[in-house]
Amino acid sequence: MKRILVPLPSKGADPSEVAIPWKLLTEQGVDVVFITPDGKKAQVDQCMLTGKALGIFKSMLAARADAVQACQLMENSDEFLHPLSYQAVNADSFDAIYLPGGHDKTVRPYLESAILQKLIVNFFQAKKLVAAVCHGVVLVARSIDNITGKSVIYNYQTTALLKKQELLAYNLTRLWLDDYYLTYPEITVEDEVTQALEKPQQFKQGPLPLFRDSVSSLSAGFTVCDRNFLSARWPGDIYNLASKMIDKLTM
Repeated sequence: MKRILVPLPSKGADPSEVAIPWKLLTEQGVDVVFITPDGKKAQVDQCMLTGKALGIFKSMLAARADAVQACQLMENSDEFLHPLSYQAVNADSFDAIYLPGGHDKTVRPYLESAILQKLIVNFFQAKKLVAAVCHGVVLVARSIDNITGKSVIYNYQTTALLKKQELLAYNLTRLWLDDYYLTYPEITVEDEVTQALEKPQQFKQGPLPLFRDSVSSLSAGFTVCDRNFLSARWPGDIYNLASKMIDKLTM
C-alpha cells in the first residue's frame, strides 16, 4: 500500500483541497496520513465549508456540495480524528507528500513551519512525489535546499493561486470580510512563488479559471507536472490534481 503524508494547519485549511484528494486517494487504496502541529485534530476553514459569511458570492467562492460531503466523511475517519504531529514523521516512511492550501491567516504557522520545510526538502532530495495546491505551493517555495541554498523549486515549472484570483476574491468581499482573502497583505501567492524561481517564465498561469473540475470533467482543471513535483492553483483544479497524484502513486 502506498502512503501519502498530508500536513495540515491546526485551523483554516481549505476543505475542498483536503477532502477531495483524501476521498479519491483512499478509494484507490492509498494510505493517507494526516499530521498537525500538535497531533490534535485539525479544523478546516468554516467560512469556506459553510459559505455563510460570503453572502451573494457563496456559490462562486465556497466549497461545492461534493466537497462538503467529502469533508463530512473525512472528518469522521480515523486518520483525520487521530493525526500525528509534525515532529513524529520523516520522509523515509512515505511515498509522497501533499500540501493543501488555505487563505485564512490561521494557516500562517503552517506556511512558516521550519519542520515542514525541512521535511519537504527531504522529499525533494529523495525524488519522491511532492504535490501542492494554492497556498501549499508557498510552503514548497519557502523550503530551501541545504545543498544549493535555493528553493527546492528554483529550477522547476509550477503554478499556484493566481494573483488575479486572490485579488478578485479580496475585492469582492473586503467590505465585510476585510482582508480575509489576503493571507499576507504585503505579497500575493503568485508573486512570492515567482520570486523563488530562477526565471519568472517558470510560473504557469494556465487557462482562465472560470469553472471547477470534477470526476467527469478533469480537463476543466489545470495542473503543472515537472519531474516529481505537481502543482495546481485553486479548488477548481483539485480533481485533476488528485487524479495525477493517483496516477503517479499507482503506476
